[in-house]
Amino acid sequence: QVQLVESGGGLVQPGGSLRLSCAASGNIFNVNAMGWYRQAPGKQRELVATFIRGGNTKYADSVKGRFTISRDNAKNTVYLQMNSLKPEDTAVYYCNAHITRIGAYYGMDFWGKGTLVTVSS
Repeated sequence: QVQLVESGGGLVQPGGSLRLSCAASGNIFNVNAMGWYRQAPGKQRELVATFIRGGNTKYADSVKGRFTISRDNAKNTVYLQMNSLKPEDTAVYYCNAHITRIGAYYGMDFWGKGTLVTVSS
């Protein structure tokens, strides 16, 4: 078993902040990549921020300078600090990880169930 559990979503006013957390657990040999996607109503799911191999990061242009991704490798956990939130940030935020399971020869993508972030006055 491998599970991703997100937390930290909620309702916040424009200009406010939230911090999302995602913890991976189960039969994990290696986390190859881990990060956040989001899907707003009527839109495709898009990358928000992610760690890739080597500890490098990628951010969507729309969140650069406002969001920061961080991680605790010992806990297989990633965080997303979201500052200066805008109404257009409203979406369901999904944790994603590419994980090699114990005893496996290859990695697979895993997804959390999502946590809703609503930015509204």
